[in-house]
Amino acid sequence: MEHAPGCLEDCLQDEPAFCMVACPFGLDVRDFIEKLQRGAFQAAYKAYQNAVGFPGLVSALCPEPCKESCLRGACGGAIELRLLEQASLAFARNTEATSYNVPPKPWKVAIIGAGPSGLACALRLAEKNYAVTVYEKGPRIGGHLHGLMASELLLAEFSRAFAHAPFDLRLNREITDLEALECDALYVATGAGGEAFGLAQNREGAFASHCPGAFLGGSLTGAGSMDALAQGLRACGAIEHFLKSGGMKPAEDPPRTRLKMDPGRFASTQALRPSGEGYSKEEAQLEARRCLRCACDACLRACDLMDYFRKSPTRIAEEVHLSVHPGTLDGNGTLATRLMSTCSQCGLCREVCPQDIDMGEILLQGHRAMREKGAMPWAWHDFFLRDMASANGEAGLSRLPSGCVRSRYLFFPGCQLGASNPRCVTESYRFLREHWPDTALHLGCCGAPAEWAGDEPLRNETMTRFGEAWESLGRPVVVFACPSCKQMFERHLPEIPGVFLYDLLLEKGAMAEGAPGETASVFDPCASREEPQLQQTVRTLAQRAGFRLEPLPMEGRLAQCCSWGGQVSVAHPPFARHMVKARISAGAHPYITYCINCRDIFASAGKRAWHILDIIFGLEGPDRLPPTVTECRRNRMRLKRQVLETFWQETDELKELDDPQEAPMELHIAPELRQKLSAALLLETDIAAVIEASERSGRKVFDPTRNSFSGHLLIGHMTYWAEYRAVPGPGASFELLNAYGHRMSIEEG
Repeated sequence: MEHAPGCLEDCLQDEPAFCMVACPFGLDVRDFIEKLQRGAFQAAYKAYQNAVGFPGLVSALCPEPCKESCLRGACGGAIELRLLEQASLAFARNTEATSYNVPPKPWKVAIIGAGPSGLACALRLAEKNYAVTVYEKGPRIGGHLHGLMASELLLAEFSRAFAHAPFDLRLNREITDLEALECDALYVATGAGGEAFGLAQNREGAFASHCPGAFLGGSLTGAGSMDALAQGLRACGAIEHFLKSGGMKPAEDPPRTRLKMDPGRFASTQALRPSGEGYSKEEAQLEARRCLRCACDACLRACDLMDYFRKSPTRIAEEVHLSVHPGTLDGNGTLATRLMSTCSQCGLCREVCPQDIDMGEILLQGHRAMREKGAMPWAWHDFFLRDMASANGEAGLSRLPSGCVRSRYLFFPGCQLGASNPRCVTESYRFLREHWPDTALHLGCCGAPAEWAGDEPLRNETMTRFGEAWESLGRPVVVFACPSCKQMFERHLPEIPGVFLYDLLLEKGAMAEGAPGETASVFDPCASREEPQLQQTVRTLAQRAGFRLEPLPMEGRLAQCCSWGGQVSVAHPPFARHMVKARISAGAHPYITYCINCRDIFASAGKRAWHILDIIFGLEGPDRLPPTVTECRRNRMRLKRQVLETFWQETDELKELDDPQEAPMELHIAPELRQKLSAALLLETDIAAVIEASERSGRKVFDPTRNSFSGHLLIGHMTYWAEYRAVPGPGASFELLNAYGHRMSIEEG
């Protein structure tokens, strides 16, 4: 696979939260808060205990450096994390120390100083069953902490923490000679102004001195109380590294995060003050729910695919890689084939990503690689590629106006606008010819179905043909009605200049009565994401027609896909339905679109929707039902007839464009079955071909219980089946009872 825009190594998904970086103990605040949010106080306490070692001590004395980095500080007040930590202690079922059943280690460690850092190091080493001896020159443990909290509470906390972590404590024992200690490693934590025994810090090692096996930390090296305690916990790792490897562990890098978040996009909520000395359970949960759990999850929240499948960018990239480069003996991997064909290629993931990572491009590259291997299911894109071939073949047209040798403009409406409503194309072209009489016309498809199918050769062939037609028409400026078409041309034919039809309509003052005072929302197609002028033009046209516009939550550069992009409906129908439901529920008012696919998809789901051309030319209302796939094919042929007859007065060619409805066979289909066929992307002409072939060859099965015949026919890659019965009367007349298609081949006897 080629390298996609943005690098997945730059993904910020696993970057720590700001508060975690500020915390001297590195507490995973996101995990801690998540447990509190659902009322799991015991689990929250255990997470806290594991991070800080002495939860009662830390929750009482921590100065909360996390608050300074909390994004909530700018919108309602920083999260009261210390109060939440205290709540985890108060409401945990069991606050006893964990008993670890680990075998004893063969090494001895000496710790000089029983202050916070020395005791923290002793705790971690003793939990791992090292032989630990702590030397304290005074009569009690705890050091300067006795001046910060009640001694009885402090000693009770130490007693609880060391309940299952025994060590040898030697009070009133002042060390004067390190050589006298029998140990394999030692940690010097004698406190502020304490004895360092001539040891100097080695900045290249973690807590290291210039003497191998001797470590320094805590207030002795200038740390405050909580930092000293945290250093003792971490020093255990450096000591273990030395004991097991004989070398000093490299110095720790200061904690940092590359996380990027904008506090301005979050609603302000005030910090909750406790009703008593501390939070109640309910208050703790409410305050925990204020936490944003800061993480780089913009793509997970914005992207339909990631949200639906609950898969992160790194997980998706891993599955794509395993599919393209599997570890199987036969070299075939199918882990992510459906995922690759389920991406709508809308580009929203890259738009919201602070690192500009384009997961859609990663999936598309994987799709192309799998197609080249012959490993992608052809059926997911077969209908759309056949439809593209029809649009560029029998329904295609490229013409200059009569008497012109070159054109200033070339109108390219795309393949779907005329398939949905031919009048949208004819009225638009009439408008262009009235203002620019030399405007040429090209009917066809831009090649997007081949792009989404991962078929680069077919896409390139399609674009090359258009480029040749464009050259023959005098290299005109292309007038686009479809944002997706313009996007395709900008990517693959950037030398061709283009404008939008809607800008020309606005320039020439196109007006419509519309529905004065009616409220609607403009739905921006995802392909218009980088077309702010187009988005504003459509809104201006709608307002001139009398509409009051209500914004949608996601529009403009955050435009979302209607479900047509990538043509995912065959690869994953439930996902496509999920997308449609999410889009139509985003706004309470009818939609105004400028992509005919958006309009028809929403209308098919019961959402009232106009195409902007319906409004400008007074064509259809928002309740027009979208055509079936068969009607779309017929509409393209009708459109070709109409433009030839209306604008070129060419009636001779019309003989070659016989309407399929005028075929010798008469096929009766109930309205419900017709919609079922369309939803399954089955053309009525293909089903009629099945019946005709079955009748001609006699290869059919009779069902006496239903008085019906069943037959099949392979068309392209797909085998089609039809259940039908003859209708009495003159000529060939049949009633279709059912039909379906599948990828299975039938071996004929």
